[in-house]
Amino acid sequence: MSSFWDHTPGVNRSRLAGARFITSVLCRLALSKMFEKYTEKARRVIFFARYEVSQFGSKSIEPEHLLLGLLREDKSLAECFLPADVSIEMFREQIEAHMTKGGRIPTAVEIPLSDVSKGVLKYAEEESTNLRHRYIGTDHLLLGLLREKHSIAERVLRSNGVNLSDVRQQIGKRYG
Repeated sequence: MSSFWDHTPGVNRSRLAGARFITSVLCRLALSKMFEKYTEKARRVIFFARYEVSQFGSKSIEPEHLLLGLLREDKSLAECFLPADVSIEMFREQIEAHMTKGGRIPTAVEIPLSDVSKGVLKYAEEESTNLRHRYIGTDHLLLGLLREKHSIAERVLRSNGVNLSDVRQQIGKRYG
């Protein structure tokens, strides 16, 4: 796709390429700053969420993709909060049943976070701060998902008996 500057006379192509490169680097730097408080596991949740988006052909990373990423990355956390009669595979199928499947998207394509997912990450940061943690981990992401009402992720979690107050209490005990 070409930009306005590609067709403007007198624009130095190498300068334009350099400007694009700098913009790309600045965007990546902003993202790395955004995620610098995240644990390695929490970062992998977001990586796996991007993978889920590419498999479902979505245009952005939604909370349900973050939840699928969480199930992939931190099975022990999921097993702590899921009822004993619900396996991770069953839970995953419940989430996927609510999602529409489009054509696959190459993983190299830049996929943005939806506004709702940005809200989940903001909630996760608030939960981390409230617990006086200096990092954002997978448990904070789970709390963020539970705080984001009206999402597929929150509905599926709630329908399986996973609620915000119980999870918050259990996480408080874990780190007590």
